[in-house]
Amino acid sequence: MSKPIVAIVGRPNVGKSTLFNAVSGTNLSIVQDTPGVTRDRIYADCEWQNRHFTLVDTGGIEPASSDVILRQMREQAEIAVETANVIIFMTDVREGLVDADNEVANMLRKSRKPIVLCVNKVDSFKKQENDVYEFYNLGLGDPVPVSAQGRQGIGDLLDIVAEHFPVNTAEEEEDDRTKVAIVGKPNVGKSSIVNRLLGENRVIVSDVAGTTRDAVDTEVKHNGEEYVFIDTAGLRRKSKIKEEIERYSIIRTVAAVERANIVVIVIDAVEGVSEQDTKIAGIAHERGKGAIIVVNKWDAVPEKTDKSMNEYLEKLKEKFAFMPYAQYLFISALTGQRLQKLYDEIDRVRQNQTLRVQTGIINEIMAEACAMKQPPSDKGKRLKLYYITQVSVEPPTFVIFVNDRELFHFSYQRYIENRLRDAFGFFGTPVRFIIRERKDKDA
Repeated sequence: MSKPIVAIVGRPNVGKSTLFNAVSGTNLSIVQDTPGVTRDRIYADCEWQNRHFTLVDTGGIEPASSDVILRQMREQAEIAVETANVIIFMTDVREGLVDADNEVANMLRKSRKPIVLCVNKVDSFKKQENDVYEFYNLGLGDPVPVSAQGRQGIGDLLDIVAEHFPVNTAEEEEDDRTKVAIVGKPNVGKSSIVNRLLGENRVIVSDVAGTTRDAVDTEVKHNGEEYVFIDTAGLRRKSKIKEEIERYSIIRTVAAVERANIVVIVIDAVEGVSEQDTKIAGIAHERGKGAIIVVNKWDAVPEKTDKSMNEYLEKLKEKFAFMPYAQYLFISALTGQRLQKLYDEIDRVRQNQTLRVQTGIINEIMAEACAMKQPPSDKGKRLKLYYITQVSVEPPTFVIFVNDRELFHFSYQRYIENRLRDAFGFFGTPVRFIIRERKDKDA
């Protein structure tokens, strides 16, 4: 189930980033950073009243400005608005209602998305009540007074935002087709891969980086199985201010990954792995998606030997060390080399991420693992693993009952995970553990 996307939009300096940081902070949200993966903090996974969503920070909008930077900021915000399920339109009570607010409001109305009007910097509603009511003139409903800096009114704001979150329909829940997001930097051949798999040009392909502006769903049937391929806008390395808009195409990638079961990360064989590639992989990893890393344009690599693929693969595994379960495939979308094997990899990963293991069998595996390598101890107290059971799939998630959670170090968790993988495979999918404490007398 994909999370709703909430975009914070408004003029420059009204406090958007302050609100973003307040909502995505430890008091109101759950934010996990993948070890070894750096990323721009323009989005954050948040939770409010057991409702999970993705919050997006945007640059300030100056609708009438001809300034290059401000024009790019406006385009960034438009991308966020286009992708979002709910929009928080932020204004500034100290500056009052200005013409630019009306212009931004007109732009947002065209999106036909739910808009929650937020009036920031309201440190005292009693003193600034009349100033807040001025924003009724925007015609966007009741203004919600907040102080992002003072962390006041944010709960009321999020309550209203959550009312607009989409409700999953029965049809969505019953759709059991495998959804595959094709992600990667611009011009690595994502659209070409989809076209080759289809055998027809359903997606526009050109050698101009960034041709695919939106995520495009393509339904495919292969050997009686149905798939939905989601082609996304590529990510480009930020090098100049005028390219700042590319930073925001990650929002589309996040949205596509959310909807997918499996993520195919496309790498350019000639250019090699970049920071953007690991960033995209990190998004898939932290969301528990199946992962296949496809090295495209393998035919274009010069002076290959019989050892080239293995050497290249070792370098890839170093770059993607945080997701050792990922599957790899070397292809050429241009010639079709090994491309049909992608279906086999997708089927295998799908089977593994939905695999359920009997409780008795998995407890035998854990007991054997503990006998082979004794659990760690600290100050005379040794970790005891009492019981393990699988509680969900996509990704396979297990609850382990132990005597002391603090003793269950990451290295031993990785050891237990590796033993499970040795026994059951789980190729292409992360495995999650939930650790619960249980005293000896309760075990």
